[in-house]
Amino acid sequence: MTFLEIRLIDLIDIVLVAWLLYWLYKLIKGTVAVNIFIGIFAFILFWLMIKALNMQLSGAILDNLVNVGVIAIIIVFQPEIRRFLLLLGSKYNIGNRFSVDSLFVSSSPGMLSFQIKPLVSTCEELSRSKTGALIVITRRSELLDYVETGELINAVISKTLLKSIFFKNSPLHDGAVIINQSKIKAAGCILPVSQNMDLPKNVGLRHRAAMGITESTDAVSIVVSEETGRMSFFVGGKGYYNLSTEELEKKVVESMANIK
Repeated sequence: MTFLEIRLIDLIDIVLVAWLLYWLYKLIKGTVAVNIFIGIFAFILFWLMIKALNMQLSGAILDNLVNVGVIAIIIVFQPEIRRFLLLLGSKYNIGNRFSVDSLFVSSSPGMLSFQIKPLVSTCEELSRSKTGALIVITRRSELLDYVETGELINAVISKTLLKSIFFKNSPLHDGAVIINQSKIKAAGCILPVSQNMDLPKNVGLRHRAAMGITESTDAVSIVVSEETGRMSFFVGGKGYYNLSTEELEKKVVESMANIK
């Protein structure tokens, strides 16, 4: 018998733990939670060392701390755990695969290419007038939880309608418009706000909400700044700022074409 026997199940175990740690780090990267995660990881290493050295008194104390710590971790990392589960569900399209609506709705979600151009054209006009806007385009996930936070519209994409929604005196202009199945599904929707510390300091809540929805779901989002009129695009928790009309259209087309 060798000193260290490695079985196939051990390799699977290592790969599984590495995968979970990778996704956890990806979710908390750039947030204050990453420091807490590093502290917990260091504590676990210290605890394992105590157990390996068979230090009974220290081990007993740390065992009790670990038992209570599981509950504390769930409380502290509640937003990250929720984001992880949302990301897992949207990544593998679990909700839509078993949705009754999928029996009656086209299997190609998001937007059709010929409807992207008028949307981008509307953003260009809003940009010229410095009218703030936040538009979310669904891909695999329908974002029904977020649709329910706004006013249901369910209308064909229209430049006039979008401009009316984001008009500065409109009661819905501060919320997000969600586009699903090539229709304006809802307006005035409330989105999760990103805690990413890497966001530029000059961006506001619209940009943080636009990044937040793309961190926790597979949707993409467009922001028109009310202060500068600049257009930004967000996908997968990453932002592209100060885009031209052509660049924005290209980003939207690419994001819709990359749905798997």
